Amino acid sequence: MDRLIEGYRGFRATAWPEHRDRFEALAAQGQRPHALVVACSDSRVDPQMIFNAAPGELFVIRNVANLVPPYAPDAAYHGTSAALEFGVRALGVERIVVMGHGLCGGCRALLEPPPAPVDDFVLPWVSMAAGARERALATGLEGEELLRACEHEVVKLSLTNLRSFPWIREAVDSGRLRLEGCWFNVMRGELTRLGPGGFETVRP
Repeated sequence: MDRLIEGYRGFRATAWPEHRDRFEALAAQGQRPHALVVACSDSRVDPQMIFNAAPGELFVIRNVANLVPPYAPDAAYHGTSAALEFGVRALGVERIVVMGHGLCGGCRALLEPPPAPVDDFVLPWVSMAAGARERALATGLEGEELLRACEHEVVKLSLTNLRSFPWIREAVDSGRLRLEGCWFNVMRGELTRLGPGGFETVRP
């Protein structure tokens, strides 16, 4: 906890004075983020930092392997779906970005036995991406190239599942909402964006 407290003190000394007016405006007027980002919980992949976003600009959902489950309103607990509903229906975000990344442990767990016992929640969670796993395996790639293919396919799967939510599909079809996919290379600090021809590098 000491390191976290020291980090807080650094925030108060530098970032808080710089952003104080923004925080006060956000507190008084409420948040109006322009984009919702579905990202992985991986500590190396911070959407706020990667997109150089200020407080209040991004509504971020993070989970293992940046997965969006299919629309399934029932009595179970749906943290990701609840956050999507709030971002789209309450906050009115203009864009949803699914951001995958390299060296993703969740995607690796789809391809090979994980090194730690994570079968209570992690393996059942990532099992929703079995179709992405099969499409990656069908490429015939191996090693890190296979992992990257799986990471790409998981982004595509999450984009497909987003359209299974009726209020997301209606907003997209009416032009009020756009869906985007991207992938971040942790080692190189590079972002690629999903387009008609696949993932293409975004020029710095």
